[in-house]
Amino acid sequence: MSSPWIWLAVGFLGQALFSARFLVQWVVSERARRSVVPLAFWLFSLGGGVTLLVYAIHRQDPVFIVGQASGLLIYTRNLMLIRGERRREANVSGVTD
Repeated sequence: MSSPWIWLAVGFLGQALFSARFLVQWVVSERARRSVVPLAFWLFSLGGGVTLLVYAIHRQDPVFIVGQASGLLIYTRNLMLIRGERRREANVSGVTD
């Protein structure tokens, strides 16, 4: 995968995924008529972040690498918190039914 066009495509794909998270968040918030951060926001953040990290590593850009890698920690932690919350809600629902 050494073609510069392929790497440009990877970079633009990562940026598109990363940008899509804001579109998703905006649409969900408009529908709810309040600010909402949906699960898809974090999934797009993670997908875009991983793709951009791969691109940054290829470019050997340490600033870009550190920025994307640190963001991945935050996205992953938020997904872990959401999963834990859903498990707790499922356990509570199971007890009361």
